[in-house]
Amino acid sequence: MKAIQHIAYGEISESIDYSEIEKPIISKDEVLIETYAASVNPLDIKVLNGKLKTRKNYTLPATVGYDVSGKIVEKGENVTNFNIGDEVYAYVDKQGSFAEFVSVKQNILSLKPKNISFEESASLPLVSLTASQVLKRGKLQAGDKILIHAGSGGVGFLAIQLAKAKGAYVYTTTSTANVEWVKALGADRVIDYKTEDYKTIVKDADMVLDTLGNQYTEDAFEVIKNGGKVITLVGPVDEETANRMKLNLFAKLYLQWKRRNITKQIKLKSAYYSLLLMRANAMQINEVTGLVESGQVKAVIDKVFPLKDAVNAILYVHKGRTKGKVVIKVK
Repeated sequence: MKAIQHIAYGEISESIDYSEIEKPIISKDEVLIETYAASVNPLDIKVLNGKLKTRKNYTLPATVGYDVSGKIVEKGENVTNFNIGDEVYAYVDKQGSFAEFVSVKQNILSLKPKNISFEESASLPLVSLTASQVLKRGKLQAGDKILIHAGSGGVGFLAIQLAKAKGAYVYTTTSTANVEWVKALGADRVIDYKTEDYKTIVKDADMVLDTLGNQYTEDAFEVIKNGGKVITLVGPVDEETANRMKLNLFAKLYLQWKRRNITKQIKLKSAYYSLLLMRANAMQINEVTGLVESGQVKAVIDKVFPLKDAVNAILYVHKGRTKGKVVIKVK
């Protein structure tokens, strides 16, 4: 089968290859999906650049991609929740969605929304899981105020819609060119970061979703109320997460030093701070499916590329100027 393989670390254009590889062999608890579409995420770029090369069980060459949408063509003997011919989608917790066939465990698989295309459904798993888990971690409630940075980005556009579905008041930041587009997603106050300072607009927020890191992580504490929450995707590792990662003492002390300014802010605001490490969760994907089918959440696609042109799709995402998701059309 055809697949996009990660063959080396370094420049993106030199890191991947359009290859012919063996079709996956499924286990008793897996299904084989004929891929119709996949989508590109910043996570793919981190992998290609070597930022995640210390992860266990990752060896080159490896098939690129985490989001998949397609049809089941084979299933293991223990698979009872799905049938051959089902149209499904998933966040693949092992790499391999930029390929003509993908094997996926049944416990992380979901039926795709009936009212959208394979391309649209492929755009949703990773970002919707991330956004869902952020809002759950922050215990967002109806009437809460939340600031979501980078509202036109892959996670941002989903988080806006999910927060509105919960009844929250949503602030978001974006560039001048995207203001009207982001307003259409349902955000209550869209802040043009090129002409406005969000720190003078957002006050006493219940929660901040930090997708930008660096100074934005520390500044988040300026706009939350006492007892507010800052959930980050890119900021320093918090103590609770460091413990869950089972790091050694030296690593924990180093991370403690790196977040020293964050620790001061937490104490000043009696705040909750957490780095989210997203995990596959079929139940949360099913919740998103319901919201999509009811019209409360929409998939937003920026561009679609063929599988053989995946390198340009990845480079396009790497520029950081997308409106929604970039999708790889496989079939």
